[in-house]
Amino acid sequence: MNNTDIGSPILNISIFAAFVLVTLVVVLRASRNNKTAADYYAAGRSFTGPQNGTAIAGDYLSAASFLGICGAIAINGYDGFLYSIGFLVAWLVALLLVAELMRNTGKFTMADVLSFRLRQRPVRLAAATTTLAVCFFYLLAQMAGAGGLVSLLLGIDDTVGQSIVVAVVGALMILYVLVGGMKGTTWVQIIKAVLLIAGAFVMTVWVLALHGFNLSELLGAAASVAGEDVLNPGRQYGVSDISRIDFVSLALALVLGTAGLPHVLMRFYTVPTAREARRSVVWAIWLIGAFYLFTLVLGYGAGALIGADTITSAPGGVNSAAPLLAFELGGPLLLGFISAVAFATILAVVAGLTITAAASFSHDVYASVIKKGNPGPGGEVKVARITVVVIGLLAIVGGIGVQGQNIAFLVALAFAVAASANLPTIIYSLFWRRFTTQGALWSMWGGLAAAIILIAFSGVVSGSETSMIPGVDFSWFPLNNPGIISIPLGFLLGWLGTVLSSRKEDPAIAAEMEVRSLTGHGAEKATSH
Repeated sequence: MNNTDIGSPILNISIFAAFVLVTLVVVLRASRNNKTAADYYAAGRSFTGPQNGTAIAGDYLSAASFLGICGAIAINGYDGFLYSIGFLVAWLVALLLVAELMRNTGKFTMADVLSFRLRQRPVRLAAATTTLAVCFFYLLAQMAGAGGLVSLLLGIDDTVGQSIVVAVVGALMILYVLVGGMKGTTWVQIIKAVLLIAGAFVMTVWVLALHGFNLSELLGAAASVAGEDVLNPGRQYGVSDISRIDFVSLALALVLGTAGLPHVLMRFYTVPTAREARRSVVWAIWLIGAFYLFTLVLGYGAGALIGADTITSAPGGVNSAAPLLAFELGGPLLLGFISAVAFATILAVVAGLTITAAASFSHDVYASVIKKGNPGPGGEVKVARITVVVIGLLAIVGGIGVQGQNIAFLVALAFAVAASANLPTIIYSLFWRRFTTQGALWSMWGGLAAAIILIAFSGVVSGSETSMIPGVDFSWFPLNNPGIISIPLGFLLGWLGTVLSSRKEDPAIAAEMEVRSLTGHGAEKATSH
């Protein structure tokens, strides 16, 4: 199957354009009420639990979930499905440990919670930095997915064309967030989640129908094309002891990272009560769980019907498995629809990431640190909008740099940074009364530095043909994911910093935070001390 076989570029562009137009109308309608910071960051806390749960699913089911995991299962079988399991189990950690407590304690951002009973300025600066780092890694993955997907549909093979595609996606994303704020972004995510899950469901039923609604027959067909080892563990992670350790590292990052993802945590502030926050997570788990079961069928279906060689040689590489399967099943029309949904997925997720990063900078750095809690009328939202443009431009440049990388893998790096830098501080803040500012700073800066340094000196960045910088080799860290080292280190530094701290925090504020996190009492008040 070559480029000219893959659908009709004019049809694909028409479906894309129709989707973009519809969502822009939604965003413009939603933007009418964006007057205050609460409107812009938290959509005026106007969404119900089921609505927010669907939006969380829309935020979480990124291009990595759809394109990256389908490709990983098609190529590596069982080991690829481990991404799905890791992403899903992670939700239980988020639900049981942080969702409701974060909603009760915070106001707009993760830093609201982390700085509640600690010294505001240094903790907010550290939390804003880790938020921006996680958002940037995640944005790279989505941009790489956008470049590969649209290039596949338009038959663009050269890097210049793919780079133009990435730039267009970045420009659209900037427009969505500038105009719509959190409310517009949330509605785009809800629409996209419904379309994505419906599209994946239709393709799943179709693939199963071709194999007599017999999963064993489907797996057998995939094994006959790709070899028996596609059904067994170890195709990707069992080759050596190092690859097995790498798998444990990846699993740790996926399972623990979700509870530290700033753009997912920020969604809990768009509901009016803690009860709705809980309901939204339950809805999200059902929707996300169903979707990841679909990816198992779609991944093996792509392996059986298309074959690994065709997938890896297509524009977009591994990430093209789902679009190619759609074309195989339903021709140009289904391909156009599924691709528009995947494109919508990327737009919705990058919009959510961008507003999170912008809120973090304007609320935590500008309003709380630079203006010391008094940014003046409209100042905070204005800075947020400027930040959106800057982040959008950085994401475009970064996205051009990582084209061709597997996006499920790039997202796993964002999860590693979130689990190393954010999660230890969140857990200690919520559950350990003795936790101090020094402990928070050590765990955030230390976890962030460890994760980024180990990624920079791993085989992901240099040392092989598939690295981000091929042709050079400065790698010395043997694992592709740093989680197994950086996550325990983040927890250890938080404990050590607290134990060695000479300054103790006010126990009355710690007690107030505990009461608020457990009961929600006073959750709507300002959170600065």
